[in-house]
Amino acid sequence: MDVALLVLRVVVGVLLIGHGTQKLFGWWAGPGLAGFGGGLSRMGFRPVGLWAVAAGLAETVGGLLLALGLLSPLGSLGIIASMLVATFSAHWGKGLFVTTGGPELPITNMAVAVAVAIAGPGRYALDSWWGISLPEPVTGVVFAALTLLGVGTAFATRRTQPAAAPRPSAG
Repeated sequence: MDVALLVLRVVVGVLLIGHGTQKLFGWWAGPGLAGFGGGLSRMGFRPVGLWAVAAGLAETVGGLLLALGLLSPLGSLGIIASMLVATFSAHWGKGLFVTTGGPELPITNMAVAVAVAIAGPGRYALDSWWGISLPEPVTGVVFAALTLLGVGTAFATRRTQPAAAPRPSAG
C-alpha cells in the first residue's frame, strides 16, 4: 500500500508542479501569468492577477506537498480547489475526455488528491519520516471548508460576458 501511495503522489504531484509552473513562469511551453491571466479574463474571473497566481500556486505548491507527502492533506486540498475551478470553468460542457477539452484530467487529478487525503501519504512520505501529523479531523474539515470558500469566491467574483447582439442580416 505504501509503495502504491508513493507512486500516485510522486507522479501526480510532479505533473501538477509542471502544470502550475506553466501558469506561473511560462515553463514547459506554458502561457505564463500574462497568457494564463488572459484566459481567465475571457472566462470572466476578476481580479485576474489574483486568480492567476492563486491557481498557479495551488497547483505548484499542492503538487509539491503531495509529491513529498508533506503537511497532508493540505497539498491535496490545494489541488482539489484548482481542479474544481478548472473543471467547471474551462472544461465543463465539452464532453468528458481531454480530446474534446473535457474534464477527464482535472477529475483524475481530484480523484488522486481525494484518495491520498483520505488514506494519508503513507510510510514513504516526509510527514512519516519527520513525525508530522496535522490534527485530524479538524485539519481536514477546516481546510476543506476554506477550500470550498475559495472556490466559491472565485465563482462569485466571476463576471459573465454579455452575449453579443445578433447582427442584422443583409438582405
